[in-house]
Amino acid sequence: MELIRTGLTTLLSTAGDVLPIIIFIGVFQVFVIRRPLRNLRRLLAGLAFTILGLGLFLVGLEQALFPLGRLMAQQLTHPDFILRGTGAMVGDWHAYTWVYVFAFAIGFATAIAEPALLAVAMKANETSGGAISVWGLRVAVAIGVAVGVSLGCFRIITGLPLQVFILVGYILVVIQTIWAPRLMIPLAYDSGGVATSTVTVPLVMALGLGLAETVPGRSPLLDGFGLVAFACLFPIIAVLSYAQLSALRDRFDTSRKKKGRNHAESIPQEES
Repeated sequence: MELIRTGLTTLLSTAGDVLPIIIFIGVFQVFVIRRPLRNLRRLLAGLAFTILGLGLFLVGLEQALFPLGRLMAQQLTHPDFILRGTGAMVGDWHAYTWVYVFAFAIGFATAIAEPALLAVAMKANETSGGAISVWGLRVAVAIGVAVGVSLGCFRIITGLPLQVFILVGYILVVIQTIWAPRLMIPLAYDSGGVATSTVTVPLVMALGLGLAETVPGRSPLLDGFGLVAFACLFPIIAVLSYAQLSALRDRFDTSRKKKGRNHAESIPQEES
């Protein structure tokens, strides 16, 4: 009964959040564009499904995914688990191997599950005429999030300054942008935002806060936050790297085919 009450409350809250968007679009359509909406019934049905889907999605996150993330963070960052059979001291970054592994796995899994990332990948595939692979983009972004979350956990454990990591990361992004294919640059910059949405942020923040509470000398307020910044930055690096590697592979394939044609053309000349 409590779950049903929570679900209805969430649906009403979701409808209230979506309502200003509907009102704004309707006012803009009537008073600025001044044209009737096409397929009004289909649009209304789509809005209803959107509200229902968002509501159920949020309920599922709150009832299952969020508690699971908090529980895993608490268990993996507990000293009894971290120091079991290692002989290391609490705070030694070598002792947190399973934290890095879990951070990588949870970063990859949550990014793959992001609805916003799926929507952007599908739209990029459609707009590019199939040149941009849906799964290629999703996997590249997910790898970036995974590496970023793992490195962010390393920063929390070691206590290194956050600004150093962010500064070096964006310098690398600027350097990559110079040589990256122009088609992928805007998409790469957008990837960081779509990768950190409803699914990723709560789990990543739970891991960061749990880790900062456990490691001696760390403050949850000062050190627990910042993982989301890593999760936003490293997908940009990953997508730009994916684009550069794809361009190099295409260039290598083109060069190899050209050499093959030249060799085939030279054979009749040698025989004559």
